[in-house]
Amino acid sequence: MLTREEKGAIVDSLKSDIEKAQGIFLTNVIGLTSNDGVALRKDIRDANGKLVVTRNTLFARAAKGTEAEEMLSDLKGPQAVAFAFEDAPGVAKALKEAGKTHELVELRGGILDGKVLSLEDVMALADLPSRDEMLGTLLATFNAPISALARVLFAVQESKDAGEEAAPVEAAATEEAPATTEE
Repeated sequence: MLTREEKGAIVDSLKSDIEKAQGIFLTNVIGLTSNDGVALRKDIRDANGKLVVTRNTLFARAAKGTEAEEMLSDLKGPQAVAFAFEDAPGVAKALKEAGKTHELVELRGGILDGKVLSLEDVMALADLPSRDEMLGTLLATFNAPISALARVLFAVQESKDAGEEAAPVEAAATEEAPATTEE
């Protein structure tokens, strides 16, 4: 049995998490094996999130007066709440992937930046690339013109070393660089 002080500490911690979180996802993890539960928590932590399992009444008390009050006030049955502090798609993706592996884990809804999300919205969010994947794509996009220029300059250097007459740089650059449209 939890003491009143312990319950108060849990409620305060949950309230702090609710206020700091960009995204909050309702799910179920009851019935997972210990190893599977630890792996899921690690995946959520890697996405800068947190998974909490506690009594529904404590969730309701912590959510009182917050944007999550509607979602967390009338919970029935076993529930878990995942908080996303930076990478909401990453946390949603971790929960969705766990749901594919384990039938027990299912997404039930969520909140993103104060907006209540349906199950379909949460699934669409989980399909988005994570923050790291998006940054990698952006970096590759920025590096493409530089890489093309480097390949052209290397080809010119090789042709000079081989004793061939160098092709005009403009012609080589148009062959290597992707076509762009001007508006």
